[in-house]
Amino acid sequence: MRTTAAVVEELVRELPLLEEGLAEGILNLSALARRLRPKVEDALSKGVSDAAVMMALKRLAPRIAAQDRSIVKLLRQMRDLTVRSSLVEFTFRSSPTLLERHRNLLLSIAKERDAFLTYTQGVFEVTLIASARMAGRIEAAFGSEQLVSRLDDLSAIVIPLPPKSVQTPGVHYTLLKQLALAGLNVVEVVSTYGELTIVLAKDDVDRAFSILKRFLWP
Repeated sequence: MRTTAAVVEELVRELPLLEEGLAEGILNLSALARRLRPKVEDALSKGVSDAAVMMALKRLAPRIAAQDRSIVKLLRQMRDLTVRSSLVEFTFRSSPTLLERHRNLLLSIAKERDAFLTYTQGVFEVTLIASARMAGRIEAAFGSEQLVSRLDDLSAIVIPLPPKSVQTPGVHYTLLKQLALAGLNVVEVVSTYGELTIVLAKDDVDRAFSILKRFLWP
């Protein structure tokens, strides 16, 4: 049988900013309980008091705060961030010939040092993010493919993640939230097992770097 506490937690977890406010202790729990009570009653098909909802919120807040602290502690094991400048992004419509064109592009840059290239295969599209100096070669290699979008003047912040990040819910969200709260637009996010790459407009990257640095190493 579902309980008031379980339903309250589900409702809070559905709204990340609400979860954040509860963890920080900056919400009016009485007002929040009144707002959530009708939804709790619908979920349980019975009446619930504001006091019961508020008690569930009070008990949930320390658990959320502890989870947030564990994520931050994990992230602060990192020791550096890397900025890559002068990037360009191409997105092409998927086709049977894209993989061969990608292979040829990789062969053409195999001996280049410090070349930056990511290739993301979606269901209907493929996106390449590369050093701007490679733009001509990408245009030549993929010239007959259907271009969906090209974005210039991009930069990226490459974040090396601790191995435990893969098994820890909320790691990517915690980092991206810092940028969202500052009103910074993220153009793309690319990840591997041990790296998170956040792509932004070049005019935003310095501010984003400073925000992440202050958050990780206050």
